Amino acid sequence: MIFVTVGSREYPFDRLLIALDALAGANRLPEPLFAQIGQSTYVPKHYESVRYLDTEDFYRHQGEASLVISHAGTGALIGALKRGKQVLSVPRRKAFGEHIDDHQLQVSAALASMGYLRQVLDMDDLEPAIRLAYSDPIQKRYDRPRNVVPVIEAYLAEHLR
Repeated sequence: MIFVTVGSREYPFDRLLIALDALAGANRLPEPLFAQIGQSTYVPKHYESVRYLDTEDFYRHQGEASLVISHAGTGALIGALKRGKQVLSVPRRKAFGEHIDDHQLQVSAALASMGYLRQVLDMDDLEPAIRLAYSDPIQKRYDRPRNVVPVIEAYLAEHLR
């Protein structure tokens, strides 16, 4: 299964869902899709989708997936990478009205440049990127430690003396 997630915030990501629906409708994908579509206005016709998943179901779908296609939300990307998943990151773009800025483009580009995932910027590149994920999977694994706790501890040590 290919698991698609576009986040749960107030931003739709119809551009991605429409492109995937066209591929699914033309039987051009190696596996069935399941998508968490959040606030998107487009509802896929050729693959199963739900607006939201609770945490347990989200992790179950992510765990069962051969491939995760995700918006470039940091939590979604890092979570999939830490589970050893092949990941295609499709950042929301300000130019398309999908977000207020291009921070997702920056996050996605950074992880792609480090060799952890493939980034898709143009929907015409989506099908070739999906095929490449199956024929030539990324071998590099994300095993970087979380930095949140040390940052908080350092802050507290500095400000609570």
